Amino acid sequence: MSRIYLSPPHTGLADQAAINRAFESGWIAPLGPEVDAFEAELAAVTERSHGVALSSGTAALHLALLLLGVGAGDRVLVSSLTFSATLNAIRYTGASPVLIDSIADSWNMDPDLLAEALENGEYAACIPVDIYGQCADYDAIVPLLVRHGVPLVSDAAEALGATHHGSPAGSFGAMAALSFNGNKIITTSGGGALVTDDGDWATKARWLSTQARDPAPHYQHTTIGYNYRLSNLLAALGRSQLADLKRRVDIRRANNAFYREALGDLPGVEFMPEAKGNRSTFWLTTLTFDPEAAGVDREAVRLHLESLDIEARPVWKPMHLQPVFAECEVYGGAVSQRLFEHGLCIPSGSSLTADQRDMVVTEIRSVFGGA
Repeated sequence: MSRIYLSPPHTGLADQAAINRAFESGWIAPLGPEVDAFEAELAAVTERSHGVALSSGTAALHLALLLLGVGAGDRVLVSSLTFSATLNAIRYTGASPVLIDSIADSWNMDPDLLAEALENGEYAACIPVDIYGQCADYDAIVPLLVRHGVPLVSDAAEALGATHHGSPAGSFGAMAALSFNGNKIITTSGGGALVTDDGDWATKARWLSTQARDPAPHYQHTTIGYNYRLSNLLAALGRSQLADLKRRVDIRRANNAFYREALGDLPGVEFMPEAKGNRSTFWLTTLTFDPEAAGVDREAVRLHLESLDIEARPVWKPMHLQPVFAECEVYGGAVSQRLFEHGLCIPSGSSLTADQRDMVVTEIRSVFGGA
């Protein structure tokens, strides 16, 4: 049997046809009508006025911070439970991350710890992460940041298609970053986007992302720029994938529901909660194993699955435990550390077959003695 992946790219004939149409149009590189259309469609899905198609979600975060004027000597509040790209973007500007632990109810940024941090210093921005497809508690976070005059940049890289009290992921804050990496709900193979309601920021982001060329007949630059734009061909793929977003989210939610039903009776097993008012995409289905109650630990399950060519990964290792960010100031830390030590992500993709899903369940249960 071929390997069962955690969240592989899900493509089909419609995607191939979209790329072929873009290729045949002659708009190959770097930009073109597919990029313009993709940006407009992304803005609509996230209920924003503007979208800027970029080479990665990391690029979107980096540009968002630059647009806010974040630089050396500044401090940026950020979720500790995330992928390193979120903090890398902060470091690119020369700013220092200040890490905020998770809350057990959603695994997202803890608003109480955020409030504590806000009372103890000045910050140039705050980046909550919509972890594993679930929006952060923006109803609690936004008023805190407004009170202290700290701009919000939402890292919605894992959450396109999710909602928080009816508002879509990507709609919160001054700007938001999206990702279309190969393992995300929709993909452009690599890619991302910045979405915002500020037209001036969108215009400047496009300028910065195309090497910040000044308006002159020759190549002239007065500002450092970046090669961050998405190509027309990849935007065509993104448009085809975006048109299928709702179905893909529904499939991932169905996968999550199946796993909960099939594994929820196992001792010591708990799934990532879906917070009240949220509709998660369940980009990845994640669960924790209490070794004392379960009689097995996370690694025993992961290694057994790996022996059968089934990909499973630990929950993100928190940034305050990462060697490269070990010196960062941190508020809390125990919750995300526990999630990392006991948490596992299991195959969740929208192309996962029923037979593959059944095999994952059977093999996890077998570690419990076939319970």
